[in-house]
Amino acid sequence: MRYLLDTNVWLWSVFEPSRLSGKAQSVIADLGQEVYLSAASAWEIAIKSGSGKLRLPEPPATYVPRRTAEQGIRPLAVTHQHALAVSGLPPHHRDPFDRLLVAQSNLENMVLIASDRMFARYPVDVLWAGP
Repeated sequence: MRYLLDTNVWLWSVFEPSRLSGKAQSVIADLGQEVYLSAASAWEIAIKSGSGKLRLPEPPATYVPRRTAEQGIRPLAVTHQHALAVSGLPPHHRDPFDRLLVAQSNLENMVLIASDRMFARYPVDVLWAGP
């Protein structure tokens, strides 16, 4: 099975793993699983870090690739197809990053690991990350 991490789920996996459900923790830790972090999440992390809303121990340009590699998490690029698929989604969620993750998980046949219950309103498979 292939999994796509919501941005806050990846951040929890690094900084607050106790916030994750046991199932989410085991999927993320299992190197036999295909777990991905979207370039959209990397972009969101860079924006939050640059604005001071997120503190990382080093610049995001080095921290995110290093930590994901250590965790065995693969990068997922954002394609034109992913970006354009957002236009076909109902407007349940205003967060453009989350909408892009929904589009990516649909197009790539991935289970989205998330904590935001808004994702339940979309036709996407979700593994709930909260305890």
